[in-house]
Amino acid sequence: MLELVDVTRRVAGETHIHPTTLTLEPGRFNMLLGTTLSGKTSLMQLMAGLERPSSGQIRFHGQDVTGVSVRKRNVSMVYQQFINYPNMTVFENVASPLRVAGKRETEIRERVGAIAELLRISELLDRRPAELSGGQQQRTAMARALVKDSDLILLDEPLANLDFKLREELRDELPKLFGTRDCVVVYSTTEPTEALLFGGRTAALHEGRVVGFGETGEIYRRPQTLIAAQVFSDPPINTVEAVCNNGLMRLDGGVQWPAGLPDGRYTVAIRAHLITPVQPSRPAVEIEGTVTVAELSGSESMIHFEAFGRDWVSLSHGVHPFRVGEKARLHADFAAALYFDDKGRRVDPVAGSG
Repeated sequence: MLELVDVTRRVAGETHIHPTTLTLEPGRFNMLLGTTLSGKTSLMQLMAGLERPSSGQIRFHGQDVTGVSVRKRNVSMVYQQFINYPNMTVFENVASPLRVAGKRETEIRERVGAIAELLRISELLDRRPAELSGGQQQRTAMARALVKDSDLILLDEPLANLDFKLREELRDELPKLFGTRDCVVVYSTTEPTEALLFGGRTAALHEGRVVGFGETGEIYRRPQTLIAAQVFSDPPINTVEAVCNNGLMRLDGGVQWPAGLPDGRYTVAIRAHLITPVQPSRPAVEIEGTVTVAELSGSESMIHFEAFGRDWVSLSHGVHPFRVGEKARLHADFAAALYFDDKGRRVDPVAGSG
C-alpha cells in the first residue's frame, strides 16, 4: 500500500502539488486522470522518489520512504516518451534490470520471452533501438519496466504513442498482467474513457489538486464537485446556469423540466451523449440550436451548436449528417443531468420527485 499524507511540492515559490492525501492499493489499477500540467507526472515523481516533497510524508507498506531515493526503492516507471539503451539489443534492454538484480540466465530468458510475447516484440529481440519504429521502442521500454518484479509500477501515459490497434490490445492485457502481481500500479492518463476501461480507483486532478478520488465508476457517475465532473468528461460536459422554482428547473429561453430541488440557482451539467437527435425512451427536453461544428467519426456524430446564448456539445451513435449553419433539433435527457450549487458542490434531487 502506498500512502501520501498531506504531500506538497513547491518549485521556485510556485506550488505544483497542493496538499494531497491518497491511499493507493495493490491488486488493482490506481488511475491519475487529468489534462496536461494537472500534476500527474509531478505526483508520480514524488511517489517514485525522483523528487522529494516540500512537506508531508510518503509511506510504503507502513514504512516512511519520504527521503529514500529511487535507487533504493524497487520501482519501475514508464514514461510517454520511450527511453532505451541505444547500444543494446532489444533483448538486452529488456533483460537489463534482471541482470542488475543478479537473476540466473535461464530465468532471464524465460521472463524476457514471456513479456516480449505479451508486448508483441518477440521478433525484434535481436534488433537495436535505432532499427525500431517509435511504437516498437515504446513497447521495448514498457517490457523493460514490466519484466522486473517491482513493488511499485508507475505508468505515465504509456500508451499515448502507440497505434490504435496495439493500444486497444494492451488495454485488455495490462489488467490481466497486473492482476496476478502483488504490486501497487499507478497509471496516468488524460483520457476519461481509458480510466473507465481500466476501472479500479481514480484520482481526478486539476491544477495540482485532487478534486475527486474513489471507485472509478462512482467518480464518473457521482462527482462531488463541478470541477471533478469537468475533468472526467470528454467531450467537455455541457454546463448552464438555471433557476429552480417550485420543483421546476428553468433555463433562459423558456425550457423547463421537473428537478425536485429546493428553490434557488444551480449549475446544470449534462454530458454530451445525453443530448442527441434521437428521442430517448424516457421524456426529454427539446432544444433547438444552430450548428457551429459538425464531425463524423466512425459510427459516431458530434456537433457543437449554439442555443440560449451559449455553446453546447452533442455526441450520438450513428451517422447524423448535420451541416454548419443549419438548425438542429435535439433531445436533452436532463433526468440524467448533474446539479451543482453556487460553491460547485453536487446537489442531488429528492428521490421520486419529478
